[in-house]
Amino acid sequence: MPKQPQHPQHRRDWTDPNCPVARTLDLVGDRWSLLIVRDAMDGARAFTDFQQRLGIARNVLTDRLRRLVEDGVMRREVAASGKRQTYALTPAGQDLFTVVVALRQWGERHAFAPGEPHSVLVDQRGDLVPEVTVHDDEGRAFDVETTHVRKLA
Repeated sequence: MPKQPQHPQHRRDWTDPNCPVARTLDLVGDRWSLLIVRDAMDGARAFTDFQQRLGIARNVLTDRLRRLVEDGVMRREVAASGKRQTYALTPAGQDLFTVVVALRQWGERHAFAPGEPHSVLVDQRGDLVPEVTVHDDEGRAFDVETTHVRKLA
């Protein structure tokens, strides 16, 4: 019987139990986990898909996939052949799409020298995906100058 995913709120080893950013990083913040999520968004399903795309050691990949499944970001499925397991994003994993796009776009702006080649994200028509921004219901943009954190009791 497959092990049911734990709900992450039951963890006891949070870096900062009251901060959503810290909790998110505890779940998917290491380099390999987020790259596995990225590749799953790009169609990787089998263990070998992830290993070949990432060049990751088998033991590290095994550990990260196990944790992503346990934390409810991915689910394990039986391949159509019935012989192997595959991995798919859960709704929580799919919900990381905006995070991955925002990281990608930040990297395009800050991690490459001018003119240095890199990949870009395009939609089904081949058009560049617009920059991710945060707006209110009336279209006004938010940024670090117009927001603050309020702690809830």
